[in-house]
Amino acid sequence: MKFDRDFEPHHGEAVPVADKVLRVTCANVSPFTFQGTNSYVVGERSVAVIDPGPMDEVHLERLVKAIDGRPVSHILVSHTHRDHSPLAQPLQQRVGGEIVAEGPHRAARDLTVGEENKLDASGDHDFQPDRMIAGGEAIETDEFTLTAIHTPGHMANHLCFALEGTGTVFSADHVMAWSTTIVAPPDGDMNAYMASLDRLMERQGDEVYFPGHGGPVTKPAAFLRGLKTHRKMREAAILKRLAAGDHTIPSMVATIYRDIDPRLHGAASLNVFAHLEALIERGAVRTDDAAPRLDSIYHQA
Repeated sequence: MKFDRDFEPHHGEAVPVADKVLRVTCANVSPFTFQGTNSYVVGERSVAVIDPGPMDEVHLERLVKAIDGRPVSHILVSHTHRDHSPLAQPLQQRVGGEIVAEGPHRAARDLTVGEENKLDASGDHDFQPDRMIAGGEAIETDEFTLTAIHTPGHMANHLCFALEGTGTVFSADHVMAWSTTIVAPPDGDMNAYMASLDRLMERQGDEVYFPGHGGPVTKPAAFLRGLKTHRKMREAAILKRLAAGDHTIPSMVATIYRDIDPRLHGAASLNVFAHLEALIERGAVRTDDAAPRLDSIYHQA
């Protein structure tokens, strides 16, 4: 799988990326956010903002500048991680607009007994939308229509947004050109993520994805096929490590992810955990515990 890390964020600038679409990238650079969170301003006479971003006063001011006094109809939130949703309410207080999302923060499943959510601090538990929408529902203005695509996997409440009639999809954290998406239980669900990839692959006419981090995906159909193949290969690698005698997640990560930044090994462990949960659901792997955990001992079924 080939990823594209060649991206100039132009932090704080309103960068035109398509007709009537501006990108403003927050400077919240990290191994998980790449060059920062991309916020998008869609429209000309009046606008909608997609993913206002983290609680960052400088980014708020730059978004207000990009809006440039135009009426704001909607503030759309793809999902409730703290690099995407917290600025929604402060932005609304400055420029107005209805805050729209799939729903409040929630995990894909309940915690098992004694389990700790390793990424709980990254969730925006305070977020409440003015309006909740489901996949297939549309946000309509006089200038454009944005249709929600429910794409759980990275998060249970994750949405992509299709800008109708343009071949453009705002893919948030579900599909990104620079990296694979973190799928981390209990917030994430690998089987749901794979089904969401299939949902996007079934769409016709999509020409470009604008993600939540990094540059555009310019050949989305081929990229989606590559992502699905990549995940299947990762699954096969996990089964191979189990057959070789690795029965814990750290031992698998040490081999499978030996070439990545060690700072990402924690996230890699959660990705392996998500794959193992999916394999257990399908009967290919078992664990000695009543329910799978990060510290469980795993075996091929």
